[in-house]
Amino acid sequence: MAVPVQYYLVLSAAVFCIGLFGILTRRNALLFLMSVELMLNAANINFVAFSFYHGNLTGQVFSLFTMAIAAAEVAVGIGIILVLYRNFEDVDVTKATTLRW
Repeated sequence: MAVPVQYYLVLSAAVFCIGLFGILTRRNALLFLMSVELMLNAANINFVAFSFYHGNLTGQVFSLFTMAIAAAEVAVGIGIILVLYRNFEDVDVTKATTLRW
């Protein structure tokens, strides 16, 4: 018994909305980064679901590329968060506006 593609789309929409809510409401840079990862994983769920629905591997290949981009994004994001913490001793993203010349 196969799971219909609509269930995957509802799951993906829910994960994306949770990530969007996290981005819009949080000030902590780590939670901000985790919310972006949730949104990328929601896109991956869509890629894999439609790949399975259409019977080809294109969506799964795009999902692998998205995971590689997400890993690079996390590496850069953690570096930015460490610099933010080193300069301000806090990971609040609203304090980064004082880094202007």
